[in-house]
Amino acid sequence: MDTALALTPDMKLVLGLVAFTMAMFLFERIRADVVALVVLMLLGLTRLVAPENLFNGFSSNAVISVMATMILGAGLDRTGALNRLAGWLLRRAHGMEHRLLLLTTSISGLNSPLMQSPAVMALYMPVASRLSSRTGLPLSRFLLPIACAIIMGSSLTMVGSSPLLMLNDLLVSANGNLPSGVATLQPLKMFAPLPIGLALLATCIAYFHFFGDRLLEGASDESSVTPARTQSYFAKTYGIEGDVYELTVSADSPLVGMSIGEAEALYGAPLLLALKTGNESRLAPSAEARIWVGSVLGAMGPKQQVADFAQNNFLRLSTRLREFGDLFNPSRAGISEAVVPPTSRFIGKTAAELQLRRQQGISLLAVNREKNVISENIRKLTVRAGDMLVLHSVWTDLAQAAASKDFVVVTDYPKGEQRPHKFKIAMTIFAVTVLLALSSRIPVSIALMTGVVGMLLSGVLTIDEAYASISWRTVFLMAALIPLGWAVDSTGAAAWVATTTLDLLPQGMPPWVLEAAVAVLTSLFATMIGNVGSTIVMVPLAINLALAVGGNPTAFALVVALSGSNNVMTVSNPVISMITGPGDYNARNLWRIGSPLVIAYLVVMLVAVNLMFR
Repeated sequence: MDTALALTPDMKLVLGLVAFTMAMFLFERIRADVVALVVLMLLGLTRLVAPENLFNGFSSNAVISVMATMILGAGLDRTGALNRLAGWLLRRAHGMEHRLLLLTTSISGLNSPLMQSPAVMALYMPVASRLSSRTGLPLSRFLLPIACAIIMGSSLTMVGSSPLLMLNDLLVSANGNLPSGVATLQPLKMFAPLPIGLALLATCIAYFHFFGDRLLEGASDESSVTPARTQSYFAKTYGIEGDVYELTVSADSPLVGMSIGEAEALYGAPLLLALKTGNESRLAPSAEARIWVGSVLGAMGPKQQVADFAQNNFLRLSTRLREFGDLFNPSRAGISEAVVPPTSRFIGKTAAELQLRRQQGISLLAVNREKNVISENIRKLTVRAGDMLVLHSVWTDLAQAAASKDFVVVTDYPKGEQRPHKFKIAMTIFAVTVLLALSSRIPVSIALMTGVVGMLLSGVLTIDEAYASISWRTVFLMAALIPLGWAVDSTGAAAWVATTTLDLLPQGMPPWVLEAAVAVLTSLFATMIGNVGSTIVMVPLAINLALAVGGNPTAFALVVALSGSNNVMTVSNPVISMITGPGDYNARNLWRIGSPLVIAYLVVMLVAVNLMFR
């Protein structure tokens, strides 16, 4: 093919910046967001992008949508939505690992298309941790299948991943450089990639369902389960095991008129962690609090122990937490460990003298002293320096008490205020947001930001919490690199690369072969420079290749955006980087498990795109 395009100084300059960006991303000597800012300034100084347009990336629909999805995800996290989902998954799985893995990957994949993938993974990590602790299975058997399902499921909508979020902006900007007579490229609607995403998600689910046992065996050992956050750890170390039950006091119960302290001293009594009398419910009631007819006790222990205690004391047992559901929500309260430092005011005092329940709302369950676990007569035990206290409390109460420096909490726990009582409000706002996003009359960025405003006004989040939930590194990376894509297109560099490439290829090559080559090249770039950089570099090139061979430029661009997320083997994918530590995966495991899935992704995606745009 003879081309009339000549390589101009501007083309050389912008291609040099592309090569520089890729090299910096590959060798990681400088942080990716810093590299992006350097490139942005070079684009401005060289006038490759007009000064008045240089910072337009920060106000692009893609960047605004990314920020909005991060805030929406934080709102759902504050209400404990995903912890409720973990309980539902456990009930539905009926203790069967295959069914649990199938349900977990399916639900996580279906949750991922309306939020950014890293945000969804952040929400599902505590879910996976809870599933691991409740089933005794290593965390590694959950994290990688969940991560892959989230990556695949992000292709269900145009807002699930950064490449798809940027695609419409890149398509619109490409219209300014199309040859005369070529139809204007139209932005894709919210659920345009839905059939492709469903096919990819089904492929991922089937892959781990049929080959998961063999693939995940030996990926890591059971030590990958974070011990301080699991029930199995507390059961093994302190004998604290079982679930929480509600016990309603009848008129015939001998507990009527007793204090909580007296009831706990009875033979076979479980841990009494909550009390409701009248309309007042509280966690960690004081030992002097009285039990009356109709009072409800929150008891923790093995089911048989709690059932025997209920039968012996004429209490009505309920396995469903109707009164204490919010109090015992894992996103709001739980068990923790804390060390007593030498400077603590607790030293030399008994638990009864400290009045942790009355003054700070904290229940002392056990003490680990020089590898000896003490759980009997805790109230009379004198605290020493170096004691490990096992506590049960609302997380906000724990954080407030820890500020005194009388004990140091060693358990990872939610530091921010949890709002499970806002669950229904948050889910309603999220549902309305989705419906607005489905409307073709309202841009997706406006729909998502409307949901953000709803969560702020309803008190699901504060404005400071919203700011804190945004990954500014991701925002600056995207916003600073978007002008590079504009420059690659506007200078004609993409068209030059496309025509030069076609000159080197055999004549009459089918468009689908070039699509496959573009998909493979983008996937390789994604493993080296990440999904954002690979998409920005490859979309203009793909559009020009499609125009040169008579293909569909929108289809070629969509192939690039989807291939940008086709990376489940390296930590350049932020979702994978989040799980390598907790799951104890090494590079060999990721490549062994991920390579077949990457190939399957390419095949399924290319077939689905060609069926969709035929």
